[in-house]
Amino acid sequence: MNKVYQILTLILLVGSFNHCFSQREKPVSSTNKKAIKFYNEGKAYYDARKNDLAEVNFLSAIEKDPNFVEAELLLAYVYTEKLQYKKALKHYVRCIEINPKFFPEMYSSAAAIQLKYGMYQEAKQNFENYLGFVESPLMMKELAEDGLRDCNFAIDALKHPVPFDPINLGESINSPLAEYFPSISVDGSTLLYTRRLRSKMTYSGFNEDFFVSKRYDKTWLESVNVKPINSMTNEGAPSLSANGRFLIFTSCDNPVDGYGRDRKGYGSCDLFYTYNIGDNWTRPKNLGKKINTRNWETQPSFSADGKTLYFVRGIGRGQNRQQDIWSSVLSEEGIWSDPVRLSKTINTKGVEESVFIHPDGKTLYFSSNGHPGMGGLDIFMSQKNEKGVWSTPVNLGYPINTFNDENSLLVSADGNLAYFASDREGGYGSLDLYQFEMPEHAKPNKVNYLKGKVYDAVTKKPIEAHFQLIDLKTGEVVVSSYADKATGEYLVSLPIDREYALSASYNGYLFFSENFMLTEGTAHEPFRKDVPMDKIEIDKTVVLKNVFFDTDKYKLKQKSKIELDKLVSFLTKNATVKIELGGHTDNVGSAKSNQILSENRAKSVYGYLVEKEIDAARLTIKGYGDTKPLSDNTSEQGRAKNRRTEFKIISK
Repeated sequence: MNKVYQILTLILLVGSFNHCFSQREKPVSSTNKKAIKFYNEGKAYYDARKNDLAEVNFLSAIEKDPNFVEAELLLAYVYTEKLQYKKALKHYVRCIEINPKFFPEMYSSAAAIQLKYGMYQEAKQNFENYLGFVESPLMMKELAEDGLRDCNFAIDALKHPVPFDPINLGESINSPLAEYFPSISVDGSTLLYTRRLRSKMTYSGFNEDFFVSKRYDKTWLESVNVKPINSMTNEGAPSLSANGRFLIFTSCDNPVDGYGRDRKGYGSCDLFYTYNIGDNWTRPKNLGKKINTRNWETQPSFSADGKTLYFVRGIGRGQNRQQDIWSSVLSEEGIWSDPVRLSKTINTKGVEESVFIHPDGKTLYFSSNGHPGMGGLDIFMSQKNEKGVWSTPVNLGYPINTFNDENSLLVSADGNLAYFASDREGGYGSLDLYQFEMPEHAKPNKVNYLKGKVYDAVTKKPIEAHFQLIDLKTGEVVVSSYADKATGEYLVSLPIDREYALSASYNGYLFFSENFMLTEGTAHEPFRKDVPMDKIEIDKTVVLKNVFFDTDKYKLKQKSKIELDKLVSFLTKNATVKIELGGHTDNVGSAKSNQILSENRAKSVYGYLVEKEIDAARLTIKGYGDTKPLSDNTSEQGRAKNRRTEFKIISK
């Protein structure tokens, strides 16, 4: 589809004009009897929607009378309905030449087609001429105003092209068939995409399936069909989680056989999910009634923090379908919130689709024909501020965007490369996947990457622990996810130059606590932070590394409450556990003052827990002063380790 909103509006108006036009007893611009006879027969066929016969008669009428404007105009409408736009344009232009004041809508119809094919100067002139009919009821006024806006934008964009050098991903990815809707893991090692296969089993004659390729060094390996997910009908628009282990995708037509025999949906297309455990994908499951409706849900994009799903929902059918971007948030309990439509800053009265949220969690890429653009579906970028408000979308510019439809954009984790689908010349056939370097103005925020493995500290076996990364300055949970069930591995992207608290929890284990400043870590070489976890056993100790006090003070800093809430949650889930709260200092100062300070710090933690309704009988307090150092007190780094608050299991 190309400038779908305008063209469909144009076609709808054909009927309105023809109804008015057909009320005339006879055409007024011709006196040629044979031409009028052909015209009347053609109009009768046109009213009966027999366009092939109408075309023949209108052509004959024009042959008999080359200035027969009514026949020219109805022939233009015939070609418009047959989607033969270039032929239609020829006859709209001819109508204007014969009688410039005959019917205002011939200008807007011609301009819409000229815009469709990138004839911006001509379209601009015809839109302006149409809007100049100030005394006439203009059925296409809103369309013309939007079209004129696009013409002005496109004319300027052509004068200021952005860098763009697309490179085909090669025959290991592309084929003579159509490849589109790419998705990639944040480390850039796994590429998943849709391929349209020929099929005798479907009404459409094709079947959309997923294919996956792994990157070795800098080369994509031969892609393979993801058979455990693919069914006898359509799967498409995949969205991989940051670690490449969780997949949300679109499945249509309610498969009833093959691998998808249990894949029941609520509408024509629904969103499903599956996990990768080891090397195997689980059987796909529907995301549920909150996400999926009797409407059309597709093109998901799952944020790298594992919390927010963006997707496209189409409400209504055909020409009347409203197609917008929606979002839903996943709670810690694994429940999706009621989806909400993104604001009018993003969504328009036109079409929004092909949504992609970058791993930075703030930069949204999408396609639309409702914002100022080149005429078709253009790719836009919007960024969310600290208050959650989206900025005015920015068009990626020409020649990334053209008068054709552009979509299926994917931006690499480091923001340097973009991937998209195109049927441009020089490919392997139909749509191919390409990559190009992102221009500076369209790049996302810079992020760092963190990976690690969660495992039993004694047995070294992987643990499917729930982990969170929290911005200590803001208290915001930046990432909330689970380690891989088979390997215990995790991979996340995070904003740069911030201090984070890392916590992990799993039934039967003490929670893990760590804090660090993340200043390095790329998508290809992430910063590593492994998570060894201890089982709940008597005398096991956990250092509360995210509990903070000012020097020589015992009042809890505000950011300490993030960690202490984790301890509250641990004690609530393990209701029989009793703990000792221990305070420790370095050796600076007298032993007496250090003893008092350590006791007071332990009391501060005790008071917080009791305030949060933890039974005081489960808590004991002990100050150790500087008697149990963990490190050498001769260095500041060592003294910092010795200044700590911890808890010890005394009963379970």
